Amino acid sequence: MALFSSSKKPKKILRKIRPVVVKTQNVAKELMSLAKSYDVKVDVLDFNLLEVRTFTRTIAKSKESAWTEVSFDELENLDEDTQILNPNFQIKQEYEVELFAKDKESPYRNFHLAVGANATKCKVYLHIKEGSRVSYTPRFEKELLFLINKSKIRAGILVNIFDDMLDSVVSKISSHVRIEEDAVYNKTETYLISESFEPTPTTDDALIMHYKHNKQVSENERVDYSQRGFIQSVVKDELLIEYIKPQEGKPGRNCRGEFMAPKEPNVDNYPDFQVDDTIKIIESDTNIEYRAVTNGYISVEGKMYCVKSDVDVGEVSFKTTGSILTEMDSGVVVNVKEADALKDAVGSGMVVNVSEIEIEGNVGSNASVDATKATIGGQTHKTAKIRAKDLNINVHKGSAYGENIEITRLEHGVVDGDIIKISQAVGGQIRGKEVTISVCASNVKVTASKFIEIEKLQGSENVFTIDPLLKKDDQDGIENNHEEVQRLEKEIKGLEREVRKYTTIIENGMDTFNDVKRRLIHYKKSGVAMPASFVKQYKKFQSYQKHLENTKKELEQKNGYFELLTTKTIAFQDNIFDARIINRDRWIGYNELKFKLIEPPIEVVYHPKEGSNEKIFALIEVEDGQFEIQAVSK
Repeated sequence: MALFSSSKKPKKILRKIRPVVVKTQNVAKELMSLAKSYDVKVDVLDFNLLEVRTFTRTIAKSKESAWTEVSFDELENLDEDTQILNPNFQIKQEYEVELFAKDKESPYRNFHLAVGANATKCKVYLHIKEGSRVSYTPRFEKELLFLINKSKIRAGILVNIFDDMLDSVVSKISSHVRIEEDAVYNKTETYLISESFEPTPTTDDALIMHYKHNKQVSENERVDYSQRGFIQSVVKDELLIEYIKPQEGKPGRNCRGEFMAPKEPNVDNYPDFQVDDTIKIIESDTNIEYRAVTNGYISVEGKMYCVKSDVDVGEVSFKTTGSILTEMDSGVVVNVKEADALKDAVGSGMVVNVSEIEIEGNVGSNASVDATKATIGGQTHKTAKIRAKDLNINVHKGSAYGENIEITRLEHGVVDGDIIKISQAVGGQIRGKEVTISVCASNVKVTASKFIEIEKLQGSENVFTIDPLLKKDDQDGIENNHEEVQRLEKEIKGLEREVRKYTTIIENGMDTFNDVKRRLIHYKKSGVAMPASFVKQYKKFQSYQKHLENTKKELEQKNGYFELLTTKTIAFQDNIFDARIINRDRWIGYNELKFKLIEPPIEVVYHPKEGSNEKIFALIEVEDGQFEIQAVSK
């Protein structure tokens, strides 16, 4: 099979290397051999491809069959199953080439082509390197194909096989060079020129313990040994464990003609454990999934896996469990049994995140407890933080946050919630929507948005405040509301000026407009061309009318929005007149009542007289813009 040759006589300086014609399966080896014999570098040599012969055979079990030469047409019709992907099928090529010294003045000396392949050699790419330059000639397309085939042969890649896309690539490059005439490549360009049959990799079996959310720690990050994963929480339908079944790969054949057999899969991880009915098994052709039937945490007893919800521990400390971190919706309920008043049930610095927790004893310094529901039978340290939607604490000295909070005895702690009930308060700061204190001693500061109720007052120096903007969301909302109102006021004033301006223009020009309109109608009926100045004047007036109409609509929308925003502020303001401070007992010593208004932003203060029996207090507007705190009947 003779191919196009672009050989030229080598220059005088290299005439000592005599051209030689050889038949070989390895052109690169022949070039190295010739270079060695002349004691020159191999990159000063080149070759012409004179002929390519392709041979195939199928190896029988008993003996090897002879190689048979196949034509180009036969190559195109190789069968995928019986030949290409048949492990007993073999293919090779033999090349007749002329080896000679490279021509330094070749027109392609600056046209830097390279052929590369992926790891399996099943995809072959042509790279035209950055900085390459080449000029177009009528023979360029043929010579480009010749150069590519030479590069493939150097790389041990078969030619005329698996390269259906090569002709279109050659045509694309040739068209570009023909248009450019002197083409320069400012960046490397890459083209896929051959693609054979990529093998499908073999999959070894694997057992993945998804529930073990092991944290990857970077080299410079400190390891927190207190977070040892004592409980691995899970939620319903969560993937806990997965067994990847072994899958034998599929064979392939690369662009060198080499058959690529898949390796046998390793089977080392088949599950040898059992699960109960709290874990469901879902099996497919490729894997086995073990998923949680319910919320909870993983429990492993021997080789039995199950999902549980309740867990009893003696204490939560660095030495025993470490911090307990689960998802808040996992349904995990933790019971901490340590009740000794001299010990901490939740130790110093421990963090507990669970759905529910019942602590029989104390919560230590800098400890943090987060739950949906929490009960603490002992006391909290002044630096402890407790957060729960429903929270019950015996003796509280730390910080508590929630929605429904009940505390037996508050000792200078912080409480922030919605509905707060405290049996006895001895100092402390309380913030909530509704606050009820059975026995209030001294130095208690209470701020509420709806009401404060004291059943028995036993001390003084207390401050009771009604603030309708108690919560941060309300504060942010009213601040944003004020900013929006101020912006709208400016926009509305501007729109009102615009409406007045264009109303005056239209009113003053209406007679002229109607006159122009009558004339234009007359011109149109008479079939006479309308004067351009009249048409322009008419359209300009119409644009004024349209602009006025749109401005009025925008003004109406802005006024509506302005009214809505100002109503919000009024609604907040109105809430304060419904709020109450109630003391069911007699007033003792010095105490202070406050009501905070939004507009104007002022505080109204009142000091009940010692011994007074006035029980219910509200904010009253005595005159327009004048407010007082007064005793009311309800």
